Amino acid sequence: MAKGHRSQIKRERNANKDTRPSAKLSYARVSVQKACFVLDAIRGKDVKTALAILAYNPRYASTVIEKLLKSAIANAENNNGMNPDNLFIEECYADKGPTMKRIRPRAQGRAYRIEKRTSHITIVLNER
Repeated sequence: MAKGHRSQIKRERNANKDTRPSAKLSYARVSVQKACFVLDAIRGKDVKTALAILAYNPRYASTVIEKLLKSAIANAENNNGMNPDNLFIEECYADKGPTMKRIRPRAQGRAYRIEKRTSHITIVLNER
C-alpha cells in the first residue's frame, strides 16, 4: 500500500528536489566520448574561465557545450537570482542517447552499418 495521500507523496518528492541551476541538452548530435573530452576540460572551473576555454577549443562539441553553459548561467541568474561572477561548474556529464543506424553501400553488394551517435549533456552550476 501507499505510505500516504497522493498530495503528501508529491510534497515529499518536491521537497527533495535539487535547487542548483542547471541546463540539459537532449539528443545532441555528438558522441559521448567526444563530448567528454570537452566537459573534462571545464569541470570544476568558474564560468568565465570555462567560457574562455570553450571559445578557443577547436572541437565541434565545444560550440554546443558553450551554448548550453550560457543557458545554465541565464537560468541561475533569472530563476535563482544568483550572481554570475560567483558561479562555477559543479557537475557536467554526458549520457548516451539513442543511436541512429545508417547503411553505407560497399563493394560487391555488401552494406556496412554507420552508427550516428547522440548524447544527453547536462551542466549543473553552484555558487562559491
